[in-house]
Amino acid sequence: MPILADLSVRPSGARHPVVSARVPPAPVAVLAGVSVHLPERTVQVADAERALARSSRPGAVPRLPMVSRLTGVQQVHVLPDDWNASDLAVAASATLLAAQGLDVADVDLLIFASASQDMVEPATSHIVAAKLGVRAPVMDVKNACNSVLNAIEVAEALVATGRYTTVLVACGEAPSRAVRWDVPDRATYLLSAPGYTMSDAGAAVLVQRAPRQGDGSAAGAAQGSGSCGDRPRGILASAFGAESSHWDVGMLPGGGTAFPRDLDRTYFEIDGSRLRDAFLALGPGVILDALVRAGLTWDDVALVAVHQVAVAYLADVHEALGLPEDRTIVTVAEHGNVASATLPLQLVTALESGRVGPGDVVLLVGLAGGISIGAMAVRL
Repeated sequence: MPILADLSVRPSGARHPVVSARVPPAPVAVLAGVSVHLPERTVQVADAERALARSSRPGAVPRLPMVSRLTGVQQVHVLPDDWNASDLAVAASATLLAAQGLDVADVDLLIFASASQDMVEPATSHIVAAKLGVRAPVMDVKNACNSVLNAIEVAEALVATGRYTTVLVACGEAPSRAVRWDVPDRATYLLSAPGYTMSDAGAAVLVQRAPRQGDGSAAGAAQGSGSCGDRPRGILASAFGAESSHWDVGMLPGGGTAFPRDLDRTYFEIDGSRLRDAFLALGPGVILDALVRAGLTWDDVALVAVHQVAVAYLADVHEALGLPEDRTIVTVAEHGNVASATLPLQLVTALESGRVGPGDVVLLVGLAGGISIGAMAVRL
């Protein structure tokens, strides 16, 4: 399913560095397609919380399901027992390639982008490529819930060099494997609770060279004219930022050099309150910068796809950006926090429901532990 978006100017009264008006360069890359794979098995969050309370020592876990009430997350997806993160990525990628009428031989570069991974070594991209039958170069891009957005950024830059024409960004998120269901005390519960909204999913995004007039390449033929009237399709602009002093507000410490064999540190440890405060402190500057770089205004934006960890957090986004509620789409309630697969999921949902279509502008907003923020303006 085709994907590309366009953006424009900042809301009046917004405080951020002023960027000189200029005509943005023509896009070098397009988002040619997107696909998502959601495991069939689902778990009701409230039911899981009740079961946890019954199995834990008294006082460790609230009797009433607090996480589902506070976050608005109703259910999460869980991958099959014999699947790994790579299998989720393969499922989404195979669907995408088939929909685009492409063979694995058409892929010039495969990037596995995910907070999850099959193992520390080798790079999971090798495993995905082997399962798909891709023989192109591969690499992993990992930046928590911004992994896919950063991978698209990398793909665009490499396409711009002329080295690659078709880049497959494959994502497999399996956070359910790192959620702690053995809670000895209230302190451990508080660090583990944000993980109860995390959900498994696969996603795939196809990044291709933007066709030029008279381009007779396969990519050019696949993308047609590459424009909607006089408005070019493709990645229009992006901006990224980070405040790395907050790296410890959300962690999965086990398996690295800090805790190589500590099984007790192989679960998510997330301070939800600190994480929210850190993102609020970042402000909307990066997002508004992407709009200005694209030469766009909010009136040009059909959809703002933003990473979601809770329904209530969307109110922060609406207030910070001055956006009406109908400019975003809620996926976290029905599907949980699918980490870096969130933005592809929202794109697929919006496309399938008719919320957006060819020629519309989508603003992809990524938020991730570490912490980092990114925004990318794309015309579908």
